[in-house]
Amino acid sequence: MIQQIVPGRAARRGSGGITLSDVSKLAGVSTITVSRALNTPELVSPDTREKVRAAVERTGYVPNRLAGGLASNRSRLVAALVPTIAGPVFLETIQALTEALDEAGYQLMLGQSGYHHSREDALIDAIIGRRPDGIVLTGIMHSAEGRRRLLASGIPVVETWDLTPTPVDMLVGFSHEKVGAAIAGFLHAKGYRHPAVVTGDDQRADLRRRGFTAAMADLGVTTVPVHTVAAPTTLGSGRTALTALLTDAPHTDVLVCSSDALAHGVITEAHARGLRVPADLGVMGFGDLAFAQHTHPAITTVRIDGTAIGRQAARFIVERAKGVEVTQKVIDLGFSLIERDSV
Repeated sequence: MIQQIVPGRAARRGSGGITLSDVSKLAGVSTITVSRALNTPELVSPDTREKVRAAVERTGYVPNRLAGGLASNRSRLVAALVPTIAGPVFLETIQALTEALDEAGYQLMLGQSGYHHSREDALIDAIIGRRPDGIVLTGIMHSAEGRRRLLASGIPVVETWDLTPTPVDMLVGFSHEKVGAAIAGFLHAKGYRHPAVVTGDDQRADLRRRGFTAAMADLGVTTVPVHTVAAPTTLGSGRTALTALLTDAPHTDVLVCSSDALAHGVITEAHARGLRVPADLGVMGFGDLAFAQHTHPAITTVRIDGTAIGRQAARFIVERAKGVEVTQKVIDLGFSLIERDSV
């Protein structure tokens, strides 16, 4: 006979929470069978899985994943570090990473590192201490101490949204310098000769700025005014940046922005000042966010396939967790220049 367990009234020791034993009694099966049904459901019959599922639902039992991880050396948890949860540019990657990991039976834990790496080492220590099955970083690991700890942990690591010949472990991303160079070639071919840059004060944006100014110098444009704003960048910082640049570099004919949010702000301020975009001022963005094609004019920008980055990062982690040898550890997904009406 299946026993009835009333949550909160069963005799238990310790914290008083519902235990695996409570679930097994309600389901009428052994605790080992309950454990198998929860962790390796393919090893038990559909009828048994249904009994356990119903018992879990009735009791509100939540498996102790830490204890299960200690026993199996698998936590079913993947940690991801992003600079900010406020900026939309990484949302596609996080969404794709979450969905792909969920399909494989993993959960995603997010950490916010900021743009200046000051919190990265502390976060890495906290994450490694929880022994996740994988760690996904936005950008490459710049801290020598953080890199040492990641290597010593033995946890699979995927660096994303950047490119380096010396990753910690695995990498999927693109070259920011090549993005900047491609923008320079594109704008120079369209006849622009007096560019300026509005950039967030983060390392990846600076790499694009360097790639842009170097390529422009090769094309004969040696002076490129730069205005730096705090990251994460906003529409408001784009408006104030244009105000500053119209004073400092009044002959600017195209403004290269490190984000679509900045580009949107520049266009808004230009309209407020009676400037025509692109007749009086061209505007270039980065990220191809959802609003970019709906502004007036629509923003010319650079598209990064964040979904593909997230899926590949998840694939790396899952393959390594299964013991599969990853032969191609660095994948360059490249980028696409999306031409619209703002230049």
